Amino acid sequence: MITPEGFEDFVVGRSPRLLRTAYLLTRDWALAEDLLQTALARAWEAWSRIEGDPEPYVRRIIVNTYASAWRRRWRGELPTADLPEPPGADPNGDFDDRDSLWRALGRLPRRQRAVLVLRYFEDLSEAEIAEALGCSIGTVKSQASRAVAKLRLDETLAPEGLLR
Repeated sequence: MITPEGFEDFVVGRSPRLLRTAYLLTRDWALAEDLLQTALARAWEAWSRIEGDPEPYVRRIIVNTYASAWRRRWRGELPTADLPEPPGADPNGDFDDRDSLWRALGRLPRRQRAVLVLRYFEDLSEAEIAEALGCSIGTVKSQASRAVAKLRLDETLAPEGLLR
């Protein structure tokens, strides 16, 4: 099978960064790999039409696919009031703060989470985020502001003072 010119080099060079973006959105490596694979398949189909740097185009595919297709998927086990065994001491105490922040980030609406991931983890500018999400810079600013405000009000983060 013949691949479009430059696509293989792009995949080899940019996949780790794009996979990190996908992971930060899904918070699951297997889902992130599936999301990236889907995005790369769609980019391959449109490769001849992509002008300039293809990374923003592929990142936008990742965010849009995450926001639409993953919304309908079942996320795993259902919570229950009865625990199978009593909880023991937490062997991962050092990771509690980070875990609390990840969980709080996961409770944000998808658009707000996408803005925070692209801004603070991918270090994109507001203009680059607006381009990736297909919205205005003002929308990016308001979504980021609302997301940070929600995180500040999150009671699971308040005891640790993570965002104070």
